Amino acid sequence: MTEALYMKDCYLKEFEAKITGAGGKSIELDKTAFYPSSGGQPEDHGKIISSSGEYSVVFVRKDKGRIIHEVDREGLEKGETVKSVVDWERRYLFMRYHTAAHILSGTVNKKTGAEITGNQISAEKARIDFNLENFDRRQIREFEEESNRIINESRDVEIRFLPREEAMAIPAIVKLAKGLPEAIKTIRVVDIKGFDQQACGGTHVKNTSEIKGIRIINAENKGKSNRRVYFTLEN
Repeated sequence: MTEALYMKDCYLKEFEAKITGAGGKSIELDKTAFYPSSGGQPEDHGKIISSSGEYSVVFVRKDKGRIIHEVDREGLEKGETVKSVVDWERRYLFMRYHTAAHILSGTVNKKTGAEITGNQISAEKARIDFNLENFDRRQIREFEEESNRIINESRDVEIRFLPREEAMAIPAIVKLAKGLPEAIKTIRVVDIKGFDQQACGGTHVKNTSEIKGIRIINAENKGKSNRRVYFTLEN
């Protein structure tokens, strides 16, 4: 099992780790701050620095509790201690997007009861799918205005780890329509103070003011009880 440093400290940019597995361009570390592609959030990029040179991290993925780093060339060896640096500009953008997605989904859930059926973040925009029968332009503007109100209130964002039973007692802690697998016994909770608590394994900002603001750029009907909302970050 790889120790996921990003789960406790989303702002960790550099770290040292030992290579516990190396096969060609695939590298496993004993611990990592690189976020693997998961839950609609893209993977981190960055670099791994060893005595043999600098290697670009081009993809990060999960594999049965392990986190595998794909680098741009071969040469890293098992047993080495290396320094790693996360591409902070890319990571921080996704942190802002992910917390913004929680605020928007929390707003829609509070106003309509809709749950999330899908989501995806990119560098240019993000989308969230809801099991919602319909919405109109007036509602969309309300979702945007309420989300920006929460963002502008500079609310703290806290990460906590709770036993499953305690976490599941929190109203609307899981906003995914498919729920959480029963095998998960400790739940990581992202708490936007005084507004929303969601079970989540992604990276987030410490305060909503870091998001700056959002703008909903499109809304689509994707079929029966499936509505898709696209948004971008305001700077």
